[in-house]
Amino acid sequence: DEAVRGTCEDASVCKRFAVSVGYWKDPYLQYFVRQAKERKAPEINRGKLGWGWRHLTGYYARVHGVSYLIKAFLKKTECSCQIVNLGAGMDTLFWRLKDENLLPRKYFEVDFPMIVARKIHNIKSKPPLSKPIMESHSGDSLLIDSHSLDSSRYSIVGADLRFSSDLEEKLKKHNLDVHLPTLLVAECVLVYMTPQQSANLLKWAASTFPVAMFINYEQVNMMDRFGQIMIENLQRRQCNLAGVEVCRSLDSQRERLLLSGWETARAIDMMKVYSFLPQAGLQRIEALEFLDEKELFEQLMQHYCICWASKDSSSL
Repeated sequence: DEAVRGTCEDASVCKRFAVSVGYWKDPYLQYFVRQAKERKAPEINRGKLGWGWRHLTGYYARVHGVSYLIKAFLKKTECSCQIVNLGAGMDTLFWRLKDENLLPRKYFEVDFPMIVARKIHNIKSKPPLSKPIMESHSGDSLLIDSHSLDSSRYSIVGADLRFSSDLEEKLKKHNLDVHLPTLLVAECVLVYMTPQQSANLLKWAASTFPVAMFINYEQVNMMDRFGQIMIENLQRRQCNLAGVEVCRSLDSQRERLLLSGWETARAIDMMKVYSFLPQAGLQRIEALEFLDEKELFEQLMQHYCICWASKDSSSL
């Protein structure tokens, strides 16, 4: 688990660097993550883990692609919904949605207790993080301890996603409402669980909420040579992709969602997501750094995807 927890730090540092260069705006990330002392944007180059613009541009597509789907869900439900961010790490979405007046009725985050403890420490010690939580809170006093935080609009829960009964119990303690339209988000999370463990989580979500959507950002096309290099790079850091066999193709990604009880499922690779993004934004970020070896960028983007599934008893 230690290597998996380490990916939270890697991703956060990478995002912080991307924000500092100007790829997108996130005024809250600075309170969770130290600034990288050097260029930090991992890419795969000649079989080694290097640093370069391609991964930053990949992050740009990921952030905007996932955000597009989240906002579509919020719009459909008119924010009368809840969001459960699985393996949230140092994500700042709650604060950014509040700034845009797009908060759902309740926003939940779940991660390893150790990561949650660190996040809560930052929130408690930094007013720009704690103030928005207090502003959105109503009712009784806000509950906070070392591994959980519970306000009327925002909760952080320390739990292991491999045990869905424990997860459900903790979320219900923090006022999860199974009758409310629910959006579950997992970014590079399921791949660190065995196929059986991630299937259990997906089945739990599909059977618990009558109206729900699941967004999964993850690796895909991992059986080719490029995918094998990605796996080897992570293995060198003792980071095992326990669920990589489900990342064979876009079809296998869709199939796992449908077999877990979701009614509809779609999946597109990140190159396609990138091509859908507004041209003005792409031109701006492509001007930030010299774009070399476009073919390598395309290969990298074809090895990640966004999948989304829905269950909709009320024809939303």
